[in-house]
Amino acid sequence: MTTTVPQPAESLVVRGTPVQLVDVVKDYGTGSRALDAISLDVRPGEFVALLGPSGCGKTTALRAISGLETIDAGHVRIGGADIESVPVHRRDIGMVFQSYSLFPHMTVAQNTAFGLQMRKVGRAERDRRVREALELVGLGHLGERFAHQLSGGQQQRVALARALVTRPRVLLLDEPLSALDAKVRVQLRDEIRRIQQETGITAVFVTHDQEEALAVADRVAVMHAGRIEQIGTPEDLYLRPATEFVAGFVGQSNRVEGVLADGRVRVAGQDVPALPSAVPDGPVLAFVRPEDVRLVADGLPAIVVSTSFLGAQRRTVVRLESGSALTVQHAASERPDPGDLVHVALSGQPVAVAPRP
Repeated sequence: MTTTVPQPAESLVVRGTPVQLVDVVKDYGTGSRALDAISLDVRPGEFVALLGPSGCGKTTALRAISGLETIDAGHVRIGGADIESVPVHRRDIGMVFQSYSLFPHMTVAQNTAFGLQMRKVGRAERDRRVREALELVGLGHLGERFAHQLSGGQQQRVALARALVTRPRVLLLDEPLSALDAKVRVQLRDEIRRIQQETGITAVFVTHDQEEALAVADRVAVMHAGRIEQIGTPEDLYLRPATEFVAGFVGQSNRVEGVLADGRVRVAGQDVPALPSAVPDGPVLAFVRPEDVRLVADGLPAIVVSTSFLGAQRRTVVRLESGSALTVQHAASERPDPGDLVHVALSGQPVAVAPRP
């Protein structure tokens, strides 16, 4: 069976607009800054995710772009123009939040049309653009239903249509998928990415879920304590983390004691390359990905602690003779049991390092 993917109408295709934060500071007077002089340059038509744990400043950064949060210093620019003094309703931004915020007494079509009504768009034009937006998010057949008659995923699609129907220059999404179940979350994140690519809109997406960020974004900005630790493509962040925090936060890593010398680190009985860093030679912590540890016939002896089935793969925790634990990701066909003696070896891939505490 052939699946038909909705295509955006000509009127919903926009020209991407650059978004910039320049040395932006937000201080709530609590002793630590919510935003500590951060700078971010989002290119026209780019999809950038702000990723980090709760309280890192990512939502504050998004609210600074939208105008829902005033800043204490720095500049917010859209299309190259400073907009710190421009009110929210004049920034030409579409926003989608975790809560769908749909009007319960309005139909899907009426909810979608709300922003156009506020802009005094004529009835005929309004109806046409609402139809186009609902078709784009796959809800063209549900225009007369009410919010309580929709699933959570459908309600979030309505919120997305409402944000896009006004043809904003920028789309901001604040944890839009966190209230949905796992399967719907994956489906909708892919839909959001498809729609963003097809419309060409510049998008900034806030999430604490690294899988979401890595799956949909052109670039990801990892935030911690009000600062951007690193920004880069998903591949850059995963394969070449620039800081200890990024290495530990993005993906899963084994933290193993080692010794760094001349660009190589002695860890788990092997010498492997170290990723470039400013860490001096000497005792370090090495961040070894589970997929870079292998079960082998002849290697470092270890005892299996636990194993988890993940479909095509398993994740097994082993304990070395030194007492260190290692997580190994391997083929599901290998089935060690807790208590088994196994042997492990590193693949030899470069590892990130940090000074040992």
